[in-house]
Amino acid sequence: MLMLSGLLCPLLLASSLLALSLLASPSAAAEPTQLGAAPAANALWTASVFTTPGGFPSGIEGPAVDATGTLYAVNFARKGTVGKVTPTGVASLFVTLPKGSTGNGIRFDAAGDMFIADYTGHNILRVDMQTQQITVHAHEAQMHQPNDIAISADGTLYASDPNWRGNSGQLWRISADGTVLRLEADMGTTNGVEVSPGDDRLYVNESAQRRVWVYDLSPAGTISNKRLLIEFADYGMDGMRCDVTGNLYITRNGKGTVAVVSPSGTLLREVALTGKSPSNIAFGGADGCTAYVTLQDEGNIETFRVDQPGRAWKLRQR
Repeated sequence: MLMLSGLLCPLLLASSLLALSLLASPSAAAEPTQLGAAPAANALWTASVFTTPGGFPSGIEGPAVDATGTLYAVNFARKGTVGKVTPTGVASLFVTLPKGSTGNGIRFDAAGDMFIADYTGHNILRVDMQTQQITVHAHEAQMHQPNDIAISADGTLYASDPNWRGNSGQLWRISADGTVLRLEADMGTTNGVEVSPGDDRLYVNESAQRRVWVYDLSPAGTISNKRLLIEFADYGMDGMRCDVTGNLYITRNGKGTVAVVSPSGTLLREVALTGKSPSNIAFGGADGCTAYVTLQDEGNIETFRVDQPGRAWKLRQR
């Protein structure tokens, strides 16, 4: 566990929340929209609706926050796009993906470039944030569909690869140079994936089987000592993220909650949401203690405050 002092988030930080609203009309997606005032901060673990319902189609996924505090998510107003919202509350279309590509998970590397799991193109796409040029970082025809992605401090990516019809899945590693290696086959329906704060653990969940697995992760990106972290009796799972202490935030699709699980596998709490189909989660805000959750049934984003910054937010401060 990574122990960091002085990073506990305050209970109230109204000015740190991003004002966010997303356009429901595809024809208006390219035009920025000035949003209303940011909502008042809530007590810890209390979720509230953050963006206008219906601003995204059902494929809303991949929330990620860059070093400037800008929030991104895939399928902005229409599929095959990525939308962004600035810290001042202006929503707009960021990029349109190449024909045949549809985004899912998003991550940023240390240089600030964006990586997108393109599940229809069997690609990992890279977006140069300065030029907005989109290139294929990696392609693997043997992937069912790259779904969620995680990234270590050295830029190594890990991708879940579910076969939804077969209730099965795979796990892949994508090196910083784009080399692809299958780490494991014949798994359950792999979905959420995350690296621990110390880059020494890799987590992956299986949605249909309701299990979360943890591996020891070496500096070279090899995995070993697979063991069960936690298993749920009902409902599915989707994306997940770690905070700086190693607690794992797991979106519970169908239940409408975010489960917070300790590094030892203890269920610490479940945060109730308004929507029932959360697809993923990211951390941002001025202190890294604002959680943003994408809701596929509502087509919007909900938010709540937490007591520790997110791992990815802390990495961006280096």
